[in-house]
Amino acid sequence: MRILGVVQSFDERRGDGQLRSDDGTLFSFHCTAIADGSRVIAPGARVAAERHVGHLGRAEAAGVAPIP
Repeated sequence: MRILGVVQSFDERRGDGQLRSDDGTLFSFHCTAIADGSRVIAPGARVAAERHVGHLGRAEAAGVAPIP
């Protein structure tokens, strides 16, 4: 399932963040889920991602990519 939204927060030290989808749902993601291979993404960035079920069974974002 495709997610469109905005990066709500990102902690560079821990490498994790949250994005808020356009429908208001929060999805966690790790820096390894950033599609271009970079390890940092700015809060406030408009992004597209895929909904993924993480190893703890929670919905997470994968393939997080900034939308120009």
